[in-house]
Amino acid sequence: MEKTSKELLREFVNSQSFTSTTDIFNAMKELFSDVLQQVMEAELEEKLGYEKSERVSRDGENISSKNYRNGYSKKSIKTQLGEVDIKIPRDRNGEYEPQIIGKYSRNADGMEEKILALYSCGMSQRDIAEQIKNLYNVEISDTLVSKIVEKITPEIAAWQNRALDPVYPFVFMDAIHYKVKENHQYITKAAYVVLGIQTDGRKDILGVWIGENESSKFWLQVMNDLKNRGIKDVYVFCVDGLKGFREAINTAFPKSAIQRCIIHQIRSSTKFVNYKDMKSLMADLKKIYQAVTEDEAMNAFIEFKDKWQPKYPSCVRSWEENWDILTTFFAYPAEIRKIIYTTNIIEGLNRQFRKITKNKPSFTNDDSLRKILYLASKNIVGHWSVACRNWDMVSNQLSIMFSDRATV
Repeated sequence: MEKTSKELLREFVNSQSFTSTTDIFNAMKELFSDVLQQVMEAELEEKLGYEKSERVSRDGENISSKNYRNGYSKKSIKTQLGEVDIKIPRDRNGEYEPQIIGKYSRNADGMEEKILALYSCGMSQRDIAEQIKNLYNVEISDTLVSKIVEKITPEIAAWQNRALDPVYPFVFMDAIHYKVKENHQYITKAAYVVLGIQTDGRKDILGVWIGENESSKFWLQVMNDLKNRGIKDVYVFCVDGLKGFREAINTAFPKSAIQRCIIHQIRSSTKFVNYKDMKSLMADLKKIYQAVTEDEAMNAFIEFKDKWQPKYPSCVRSWEENWDILTTFFAYPAEIRKIIYTTNIIEGLNRQFRKITKNKPSFTNDDSLRKILYLASKNIVGHWSVACRNWDMVSNQLSIMFSDRATV
């Protein structure tokens, strides 16, 4: 009668003289090594077709005319139990390659994934090496961490060029700035993030583009990139005060509406308002963007202009020049207005990016920044499983309003 795993474990424990948890840990390492050794012996046996002590193979041939065992090669592998020494069996023809431990592998427990996870949390290569040392009692170099992170470069390219849905009801665009080394000096570069609301109401990061200057040419390149990846229509683009976006959107997606973020507009237009006037001016602005209709908003703006233009002409001019893209949301029901009149959705994403990168004041190059934002994006999107609030109602409203275009 075969013994159960508990009975075998009991016999093993009884055969040892454990006096501390360290003894148990070391015994587990030794046991792991033995089990791994037996797995490789079984693999080689299956490959050769006969057991170690046999002189005749399973098909009846003498093994002297066939491939046979040829000793062992020593190897150390990193596991969750620390470094473990093993002996890899060899065959004369060099045909056997362990399946359980790859021929050139030094990692038995998914440590690469753990290193990438730590990197995606904003940890430096040196800090990661220290963490791996503390967790697994395994020494790894900064160079090894760098090589492991470098492996995701093709994955980033595939993600940035993946196919997208044909229709996105709403697309948000914003920029987050970082110090990046270029030509032996650190300059400020922007990571331009594009976030889309899918037809099922869930969020997705469509891509991240890194550049120095905002311009119509740059944003047209981004828009064409989105089109080439499969997007045929976007109902509303929700943006910050990014330069050049209006011309680019109108060129690539002429049917799409544009909504400038009201919160960003308030911040930028009141930048030079005296704090003594701020409360009164903000109360007048609130009458504009909290109006029920655009006509009501226009009447409130006329009053605002008459009152404040003599003292703050630049503030008034900013609202006047951007009126057409500040009032887009008035054409939609309340449920849609709550989604599009600010860029809070993408601002929340940027806060998560900043939290991850706060311990990195600068990056050695664009690729370094791109890698951490990609890994962070994967983690963030993985937690986005819930649709926007009241999406059933929003979806029905969009289906009616955009019945002449691709519907949701």
